Amino acid sequence: MIVPETQIRTAGPDDEDALAALDRAAWSTLHAVQPAPVEPYAPFFDERHPPGDYLVAVRGDVLVGYVRVVAPTPLAVNAHVRQIQGLVVAGSARGQGVARALLRAAMDRAREEGATRITLRVLGHNAPARALYAAEGFVVEGVLPGEFLIDGEYVDDVLMGRSLIR
Repeated sequence: MIVPETQIRTAGPDDEDALAALDRAAWSTLHAVQPAPVEPYAPFFDERHPPGDYLVAVRGDVLVGYVRVVAPTPLAVNAHVRQIQGLVVAGSARGQGVARALLRAAMDRAREEGATRITLRVLGHNAPARALYAAEGFVVEGVLPGEFLIDGEYVDDVLMGRSLIR
């Protein structure tokens, strides 16, 4: 099977339906702290989540993943930081380098915006995501033990970060 090349680009308003469908299909307690989405679905894009905050991975004409990378706060004192607030890959594209490509594109975008540091939060039981982040230079900078109660189990919130200075 030949896998089409993955293209990474900034999301646009026309991507909303595909992103919403991808987000719903990928929902899992492995990475979600909110309940599974139910109809009627909220809009994917809104005032706090505009298209420009997202990079999307596209193969052929199919959207197969996204990453949201934003300033963690509106404060000038940490304007040098960007935060990943969501990374999703379609089940059909997992294990094919899409998440890694999105993560690298997020770091490149952060550098282009003048950031010198990037952070993220990941659930402690999400071993595949933690391994990817570690392989890309992220280190654990803190742990909030038992921060979330998911399916009757307490789950740690793991804070990871890395420098963007080459």
